Amino acid sequence: MAMIIVFFLVWYLSRNLALRPKGKQNVLEAIIDFTNGIVSSNIPGEQGKRFNLLAFVLFLFIFVSNQLGLMIEFIIGGKTLIKSPTSDVMVTMSLALMVLLLSHYFGVVVFGAKGYLVNSYLKPVSFMLPIELIEEFTNFLTLAFRLYGNIFAGEVLLTLIGGVAKSHGLLTEVVALPLALIWQGFSVFIGSIQAYVFVTLSMVYISRKVEVEE
Repeated sequence: MAMIIVFFLVWYLSRNLALRPKGKQNVLEAIIDFTNGIVSSNIPGEQGKRFNLLAFVLFLFIFVSNQLGLMIEFIIGGKTLIKSPTSDVMVTMSLALMVLLLSHYFGVVVFGAKGYLVNSYLKPVSFMLPIELIEEFTNFLTLAFRLYGNIFAGEVLLTLIGGVAKSHGLLTEVVALPLALIWQGFSVFIGSIQAYVFVTLSMVYISRKVEVEE
């Protein structure tokens, strides 16, 4: 569902493109400029341009995934059929693994296999190799669990507020409703920030593989 929403959102915003943008085209170009800025700040020059589309798609997919559980949540027979995909640790681990594999791949493309190993693990000094290997694992964990933890915690709190609302009838509903609205607004903000953080860190990790280590 997240992929379908992203596809139709971009399809809708990109209809009837003009040299002098207005309306929905401005929205699309603003998103593109924003994600291009993330890339250029971490991978400057021509080298970074190949990652502009990756950053754009990754940001939109994670942003929509983070908000999906706030907009729609279907629970049938005690089983949740629709929720935020990024509240599932397997999804965030898959995204993190994809980013790290791409960083290794492009490192080999830029430097060749031998040059990549030297640049990534033996510079500036070779005795740092064990720490570099440990860092690969910690990068994967932090990239995956930061996103998962924030989105999962937000949905759990919304569920708890919903439980409180139903606990003692009208009185608790009146108290819980403004809390739910406030937390939903805050969750939209957190979901946006986490999409930005994930893409930024992804570009940082890729930049460390495709740029010369000094």
